[in-house]
Amino acid sequence: MAQPEPELVTIHIMGKGYRVPKGLTIMKAMEYSGYRLIRGAGCRGGFCGACGTVYRTKGDWRLKVGLACQTVVEDGMYLTQIPFYPANKAVYDLAELKPGLATLLRLYPELPRCLGCNTCTRVCPQGIDVMDYMARAMRGDVAGVADRSFDCIMCGLCASRCPAEEVQYNVAILARRLYARYLAPPARHLAERVREIEEGRYDEELDRFVQMDPAELKKLYNARDIEA
Repeated sequence: MAQPEPELVTIHIMGKGYRVPKGLTIMKAMEYSGYRLIRGAGCRGGFCGACGTVYRTKGDWRLKVGLACQTVVEDGMYLTQIPFYPANKAVYDLAELKPGLATLLRLYPELPRCLGCNTCTRVCPQGIDVMDYMARAMRGDVAGVADRSFDCIMCGLCASRCPAEEVQYNVAILARRLYARYLAPPARHLAERVREIEEGRYDEELDRFVQMDPAELKKLYNARDIEA
C-alpha cells in the first residue's frame, strides 16, 4: 500500500523559499532542502548550543530564536542560523584569579551596563533566568551565578539580543570555573578514582565496554546506578 504524501509547508532559509514536510525540525528541514550542515550542527539533541537560529513566523512581527535541532518548522517561517556570535570573550589564567566581583568586573567591565530588561531571559532556549544570574554577578555572587547558569549551553542567543551588549554566557562560564576551582567542596573520591585508573584497575573492564554491542552497552548504561 502506497504511503500518503506528506503535508508540506513553505519556509525560507536565508531568504530562499523551500517546500518541506510538516513536522520536521529546522535542522532536518534544512537537510531535506539540500543543505549540508558543516557548522551549526553538533549533538542534535539540544545540549551543545551549536545550532542557534533566528526566525520569524508568518503574520508575527516578533523576532524569535531557537535551536535548529529542537524547533519545528512552521508554514511561512523565515530563518537564518547563527552558529557563532562574535561576542567579547575575556582571556585569563584561572590560577591567577580570585572568585569575586573585582574579577568579574575586570574581565567583563560592561557588566554594570545591564538594563534589567529581561530580554536575555526571554530569548534563552533553555528557559534559564539569565537576568537573575546577571544580577547575582553584579553583586559578586559567584556561587549563585554558577548555580543559576548551570544549564547554559553557550549558544550565545542572549548576547545576540542584549541592548546593553552584555556577554551573559561568557560571564556565566567564568563564574562556573571560579566556583569549581575555588569555592566548591573538593570531591574526596576523585583523587582516589584517578589513582585507580592510572594503576590500570579498570583496563580490562574498559576493553570489554569497547568491544560490547552498542545495543547491549546502551541497555547497561540505562540500568546504571545514579549517584544522588
